[in-house]
Amino acid sequence: MSKLKITQIRSIIKCLPKQKKTIAALGLGRPSYSNVLPDNAQIRGMVDVVKHLVKVEEVSE
Repeated sequence: MSKLKITQIRSIIKCLPKQKKTIAALGLGRPSYSNVLPDNAQIRGMVDVVKHLVKVEEVSE
């Protein structure tokens, strides 16, 4: 099963509350923070909400 490495590249200042909650749900919080999460529909949907704030890389194990 593949995984996604999600790195926050922008600050959440001046973002909508929904986007701030999504960043927190992804385990991020500040620029340059990263998290490795499973590649599934729920994570892809959250990434789509904050695609302008994060960088996504596929990581295979």
